[in-house]
Amino acid sequence: MKQIPRDLAVLGGAPWFDRPVAVGRPITGDRQRFMGRVHEILDRGQLSNNGPVVQEFEQRVAEVLGVRHCISTCNATTGLQLALHAAGAAGEVIVPSLTFVATAHAASWLGLQPVFCDVDPVSRTIDPDLVEALITPRTTAILGVHLWGRPCAVDRLAKIAHTHRVALLFDAAHAFGCTVEGRAVGGFGHAEVFSFHATKVVNSFEGGAVVTNDEEFARTVRSMRNFGMDEERQVRNLGLNAKMSEVSAAMGLTSLEAFPRTIEANMRNFLAYQESLSGIPQITLLDFQPGESHNYGYVVIEVTPDEDGITRDVLYQALLAENVISQRYFSPGVHTMPPYAAPAHRLPITDRVASRVLALPTGPGTTRQEINAISMLIRLACKSGRAVSRRLQRSALSAPTGDQ
Repeated sequence: MKQIPRDLAVLGGAPWFDRPVAVGRPITGDRQRFMGRVHEILDRGQLSNNGPVVQEFEQRVAEVLGVRHCISTCNATTGLQLALHAAGAAGEVIVPSLTFVATAHAASWLGLQPVFCDVDPVSRTIDPDLVEALITPRTTAILGVHLWGRPCAVDRLAKIAHTHRVALLFDAAHAFGCTVEGRAVGGFGHAEVFSFHATKVVNSFEGGAVVTNDEEFARTVRSMRNFGMDEERQVRNLGLNAKMSEVSAAMGLTSLEAFPRTIEANMRNFLAYQESLSGIPQITLLDFQPGESHNYGYVVIEVTPDEDGITRDVLYQALLAENVISQRYFSPGVHTMPPYAAPAHRLPITDRVASRVLALPTGPGTTRQEINAISMLIRLACKSGRAVSRRLQRSALSAPTGDQ
């Protein structure tokens, strides 16, 4: 093990890591098992169009989540679009701003107007009290986000949606395997949408799924993902090509088989960070609800700025210099981005959280030694905040411009 460095890399020392240690390293599972499935697909000669591997993947996902219907898609963004369209969304859709931009883009691409809602200061998920205040005669749907695997206040949102007769959908991209009062995420609202992107705890390279307990809703989504065709290949309604390929489903099944081990590794990593980051005044490690199941897919800290100059962005740059690729999930808030920015958007909790959060590397490929080193670097950066901040400012001022 290396000795504690005299200087951080940003202060002139050598980077701690020789190669990048990044958030979102793919979890591939048993390669031989995956390749065996690929060979079977190639021998069979059906590469797409709802083949047997896709069907098996959908069945396994539905079983794990305890839902009646799973409709796989080529990605989660398309899945959100299908779910919104199947729910009859029109006019305004209430969404949190503290999310990946795809949540809002999915609505906007359909011609809907995202109405951004602030988040609860404790859960950092959409605030039900503020949701109700935003409902107008043009509101047709609420789209909650289970952020970093921390579920929304699903029951309160369900009551609001029922009272105002609007659809309730959830972006569950981060929440595969998580529970609310012992109930698996996946069965709430009219439908929930999962991501199986390469960085997720279960991945299919690229992919997603709409899950629901509503048979008619499932039939509509299944048709829409295949050009609006019914089971007899007759076009019955508007649709697009959102199908998952057989090879993607093969990776999904292989990744799903590794999921229990992935959770175990993620939980160990979270507990290791919890121990090694303790006692740093500027750092708060976001915890999970006791007694619930979690996938621990995101290790997120909040950095409280101090008078010595440490901020989230200063810490991000200090880690980057050490070859630690953390992520500012999700910053800035979507309501401040050019497609959506407007003077009327006042979301103080979202603005505060978005300026402070930082996701750290985790997953089965992350070792305890790496976690200890990352935590040590964070501790050193916080102790040297003023020097780090000044060095970064000087570097920014001396950087060449495009005119030179």
